[in-house]
Amino acid sequence: MGRPSTRGGLPGTPSGRMSAFLSALAAPSLPASPPFEAALAEMAAPLLLLDADGTVLFANARAAALLSCAEPAGLSLPALLASCGAAEPEGALVLDAVRAARPARTRLTLAADRRVEAALAPLSVGGFALTFEDVTEHLRGAALARQEPLTGLCNRVGLHDRLDAALAEAGRTGTPLAVLMLDLDRFKSVNDTLGHPVGDALLRKVAERLRKATRAGDVVARLGGDEFAILQVDPRPGAEQPQAAEALARRLVDLVGRTYVVDGHMLNVGVSVGVALSPADGSDADDLLKHADLALYRAKAEGRGTYRFFEPAMNAQMQARRSLEIDLRRALALKQFDLAFQPQIQLETGQVTGFEALLRWNHPERGPVSPALFIPLAEEIGIIVGIGEWALRAACREAASWAQPASIAVNLSPVQFRGGKLVETVMNVLAQTGLDPTRLELEITEGALLENTDSVLDVLNGLRALGVKISMDDFGTGYSSLSYLQKFPFDKIKIDQSFVRGMEGNAECGAIVRAIARLGASLGMRTTAEGVETATQLDAIRAEGCTEVQGYLTGRPMPAAQAAALLSPSVPSPAPLA
Repeated sequence: MGRPSTRGGLPGTPSGRMSAFLSALAAPSLPASPPFEAALAEMAAPLLLLDADGTVLFANARAAALLSCAEPAGLSLPALLASCGAAEPEGALVLDAVRAARPARTRLTLAADRRVEAALAPLSVGGFALTFEDVTEHLRGAALARQEPLTGLCNRVGLHDRLDAALAEAGRTGTPLAVLMLDLDRFKSVNDTLGHPVGDALLRKVAERLRKATRAGDVVARLGGDEFAILQVDPRPGAEQPQAAEALARRLVDLVGRTYVVDGHMLNVGVSVGVALSPADGSDADDLLKHADLALYRAKAEGRGTYRFFEPAMNAQMQARRSLEIDLRRALALKQFDLAFQPQIQLETGQVTGFEALLRWNHPERGPVSPALFIPLAEEIGIIVGIGEWALRAACREAASWAQPASIAVNLSPVQFRGGKLVETVMNVLAQTGLDPTRLELEITEGALLENTDSVLDVLNGLRALGVKISMDDFGTGYSSLSYLQKFPFDKIKIDQSFVRGMEGNAECGAIVRAIARLGASLGMRTTAEGVETATQLDAIRAEGCTEVQGYLTGRPMPAAQAAALLSPSVPSPAPLA
C-alpha cells in the first residue's frame, strides 16, 4: 500500500521515473534490485522520494499512513500537503526549499492537530528524500510540562519560554510589551479557615477571571501559591504602552476584587499588581520578571489592592532592604538586640506599677535602627518569632530580679500566634526565669485578631490559664476593637497615643478617650493612656478617668539598671503626680 510498482513502467510515468530513480540510487550502472526497493518500503521512518520538481515518486507504508493518503505517488508536493491538512505557511517552507534545491527542516501541523517534524534532503542523483517524525505526543508532553495542573494556566517555565519568544519578536518589530506580576490579598486566611479544597477552588475561579480580562495573544500564568503573572503582548487596538498595561492592571484590581461564591461561601480577596515594560524596564526575561516583582512589592507595601509600575529607584531600595535583612538575621544569631523599659504610672498614687519592655537594635555600623523599620521586616521574613522569644525571655529574666513585684509588659507580634507554640513558649520562659505569671502582661494589637480570630482567642485563653494578663494595645485604631472586647475579657486597654496627643484642641479625641475609659471601667478593665508628653495632656487624661499613664512626661524608656533602681527600696518613691 502506498508504493507503486517500480518495474516495467513507461519512461514518462511516475513508475517509470521511479524505476530510473531507484536504479541511480542503488548503483548508477546497475538496475534497481527488488531487495533494495523492499528495504525502502519497510523503513521504520516515514519516507517520500521526490523528483526535482517536487512530485512524489515513492512513499513507504509508514509515510502513507502518517499523511492519511492511500496513494501519494504521482501527487505534487503542494497537493499532497493540502490533502493531509498541512497549514499553508508551514508547507511553503518545504516548497521553497524544493525550488531552491536546498535542505530544510520544519514542523508541520496536519489534520487532527497532528504535529510532525519534516526533513528535506537533496540527493546526489537528483530529487529529494523527505522524511517525517511524529512529535505530537512529545509536544503534548512538553506542553503539559509547561502547564500548571490546578488551573490549566501556563507555569513559571512556560511563562519564561513565552516571554523569551515575545522579547525576540519585539526586538524585530519594536513593539513594546508588558509583564504584570500579581499576588492575591487575604488568600491565606481563606486557606487557613476553610481549608485547601476551598482555596484551590477559589484559585481556579481567579484564573478564569484573569483569562477573561486578557486578550487571546496574552499569556496568563500561575507561578505557585497565590502568585500569578500576565504577559501582555496583545493590547487592545489603538492602545499604547504604558496606557494598555495600566488599563489592564486597573481592570484586574477591580475584577479579582469582586465577591466569589465557592461551595456556599462568600469570599472576598483582592489583588496587588506590579508592572514592568519592555524595553524601558529591561529587554531580558529575568530582568523584566524581577522588576515587575519589585513593583508588586511596592504595591503591597503601599496598602495592597492597587498597582504600581517599576521605577529604577526600587532597585536601590530593594538592595538596601536585602542588606538590612542580612544584618537583621545576623543580629538575631548574635543576640545584638537590647531592651529599654518605660515606666507605667498609676494615676491615683503616682507610683510605678510596671514597665513596658521595648525592643531596641543598635547596629555596630548603622547605629540605632528604628523599630518601625526593622520589626515589620522581621515579621515579613519570619524571624520575629525568634526575636520575640528572645525579648520575652530577657524581659522576664530582668523583671524576676526586681526588688518590687512590678509588672512587665511585652509586645506580641501577630506572627507569633501562628504555629500553635506560643503558649508552650511562654510557659517555658516563665519556668526558666522563675517570674510569677501574674506579673507578666502580654500586649497584642488588633492585627493579631484580624486573621483566624477563633484560633487566636484559643491561644489567649491558654495564656490566661497560665495566670498571664492580656492587654489590647493601640485600642481605638481598628474597626473591630469593640467586638473583640466582647469575645475576650482583656485585663487592660491601652489607648493609642494619637488620641492622647489630639486631646489638646480636639474635642472629638477627648470624647473618644472618655468613652474608652468609661468602657474599661464598666468592663472591669484598667485603661492606660500612652504617649503623654505634656502636663495639659496629663490633666485631661486624669479628668477622663484613665487608671494609668505612660509617656515621656512620666518616664522615658530607660536601661534595665535604671528601671531596677526605680524599684529599689533605697530610692524614695516618686510623689503622686500633680
